[in-house]
Amino acid sequence: MKQSALLLTDSDFVPVGAALSAIRGFQDLGEDDLLVITRALQLTGQLPFEPASLSVIVFASKSLELPGEQWFEDVIRVLKPGGTIVIQTFLPVADHGDKPSSALERKLLFAGFLEVHLIDMKSVLQPEDTTLLLTMKAKKASWVVGSSFSLKKRVLPKIQIEDELDLIDEDSLLTEEDLKKPELPPVGDCEVGSTRKACKNCTCGRAEEEQKVQKLALTSELLDNPKSACGSCGLGDAFRCGTCPYRGLPPFQLGEKVSLSGSFLAADI
Repeated sequence: MKQSALLLTDSDFVPVGAALSAIRGFQDLGEDDLLVITRALQLTGQLPFEPASLSVIVFASKSLELPGEQWFEDVIRVLKPGGTIVIQTFLPVADHGDKPSSALERKLLFAGFLEVHLIDMKSVLQPEDTTLLLTMKAKKASWVVGSSFSLKKRVLPKIQIEDELDLIDEDSLLTEEDLKKPELPPVGDCEVGSTRKACKNCTCGRAEEEQKVQKLALTSELLDNPKSACGSCGLGDAFRCGTCPYRGLPPFQLGEKVSLSGSFLAADI
């Protein structure tokens, strides 16, 4: 008959009745469903069971040393998915119970067990007066490593949309002012830049503006005592403005007489 529960102990013997009474506290178990292995820590190699063949494994030990990682890996191998492991050990009264339980909890978590917690269970082995009972329970994951399954897509409710619901006529958003054609400012008929002269039949007013501009002529007074309001007249044409009377003359010193030939004072026309 295939066994469903296994009791491991490092003791030489264990009362079967005490073991059944302790395990039945959290698992329905018949007398023929329990297999007991004594001196379990002396076993070499893997446990003599097929993978995923046991539903419950109880380990009762009086040793203060916890099993190694290889032992926990072998226990996971023979446990069924969702199977239970219970570890019961004894601690000296002088020790703090939280430290050993934390070490055992870490070993179970690192091995891959879930839902690790302390429980109250009858003692499988005969306790001593100077020891405290510590029982911890954990479960193997219900899924198998490497297994795959398909996910169902969530069905979303269809939304019924009425075509004429909450629709706004775009033309109703425009006012009469928006529909009016904008009036563009009149464009001058000369189409000339600021540096060009007005045309012969000017109607935009450029000719009148040009007549108002008073052009400064180069006089003898300007040559005898040259002055400059901007301070750049004596530097040369590169620094002179468009209406400067000294345009065309070479650079000179302000306040000194500018000597020019007579041809500069004579009109070209």
